[in-house]
Amino acid sequence: MAQPTSPVQRGRVSRVLSSLFVQVLIAAVLGIAVGHFWPDFGGALKPIGDGFIRLIKMVIAPLIFCVVVVGIAKAGDMRSVGRIGLKALIYFEVVTTAALALGLIAGNVIQPGAGLNVDPATLDASGVTAKTHGEQMPGPAQFVLHMIPESAVAAFADNELLQVLLLAVLFAAGLLHIGIGRAPQVFAFIEQTGEIIFKIIGYVMRLAPIAVFGSMAYLIGQYGLSSLGTYATLIGACYGAALLFCIVLSMLLKAFTGLSLLRFLRYTREEFALAVGTASSEVVMPRIMEKLERAGCRKEAVGLVIPTGYSFNLDGASIYLSLATLFMAQAVGVDLTLGQQITVVLVLILTSKGMAGVPGSAFIALSATASAVGVIPVAAVALMLGADRIMDTMRVVTNLLGNCVATFIVSKWDGALDRDRARATLADPASAPPLPREEDEPAKPSNRG
Repeated sequence: MAQPTSPVQRGRVSRVLSSLFVQVLIAAVLGIAVGHFWPDFGGALKPIGDGFIRLIKMVIAPLIFCVVVVGIAKAGDMRSVGRIGLKALIYFEVVTTAALALGLIAGNVIQPGAGLNVDPATLDASGVTAKTHGEQMPGPAQFVLHMIPESAVAAFADNELLQVLLLAVLFAAGLLHIGIGRAPQVFAFIEQTGEIIFKIIGYVMRLAPIAVFGSMAYLIGQYGLSSLGTYATLIGACYGAALLFCIVLSMLLKAFTGLSLLRFLRYTREEFALAVGTASSEVVMPRIMEKLERAGCRKEAVGLVIPTGYSFNLDGASIYLSLATLFMAQAVGVDLTLGQQITVVLVLILTSKGMAGVPGSAFIALSATASAVGVIPVAAVALMLGADRIMDTMRVVTNLLGNCVATFIVSKWDGALDRDRARATLADPASAPPLPREEDEPAKPSNRG
């Protein structure tokens, strides 16, 4: 006779099933099964995932504005903003260049495109045009100008994070100049608006498993599991290089802050599972920012580093771009010299910084790189059409992890990291000390000019 389930066992099962991480994993498995056995039905489920992403993206811009303004206002010092921003940009440049170099090394060692002997004349580049919608990668001057919004409303309406970040910094500077004491209602309104947005995100996140189910069903239904075998060597090279890069990130985090990357991954497993399931790191940006703050990073550091990193610190994309460039060259029988490979890195240092928010940005960057090198046929970019979507998991996880590590390191570098809180939170998130309330914090000088 079967033994009745005890209340303790039922409670344990209930806790496991109520975990967002477990729900997302179950939804991903079901989505893969539906996409594999009923590909037409799976392919029709794309709007489910897209709708969830839109629900999150609609509040990202106002959330970043609130977080940055409140963080800078509480810090009470605009000089710290400049320090954090400069240190973040230096860190981003060093780390993304290392990621590009790692991708080239992996491509030279593994040679994923060797032996394919593809004739560029047989390639149809129309698919690349459809992906990019005729867009081109902006030049340095255009990129800088694009960071300045044409109007405050346009920055929010177009969801341009760098423009919103610039507007938030300027608004916070003005608020500090006149003094929070002279505008308490304005500061309170922005702070409370941020708290309301976090509540809204909490409601939306309940739909995450449904979104993951739809996204995975569409991915497998559209591309099929067979595509994994076609690009097996390239996939293995990219994911292997990304894993090695994550090990390097772990060493950097330990060396600079003394924190464990594995504990951080356990702390943020729900966010990473959701990012993988939806193939988007933007959907978890609000929760990642909140968790980083709870893990000891000051609000202004989180608010500055994370949004900036989404444009300037695309580590996973950097690994993919340099490796894909070598793959294309090897596939069409072009042997790149050391000088040409250095040119690839230099070009990608520039093109990879303008990728965020540009449709088909990876294909635009690869096309620009092929043209700059001069010996790789631009039509070879069409070879990446079948592999690009498969690389999303690698890019999303590595990009997101890179920006989280960057936040910890830059915070420590600028004295904006509470390591005791960080250790306590990562060791046992449930018993972590609560964030200090506004009334518990000492008053800051207004820094009036």
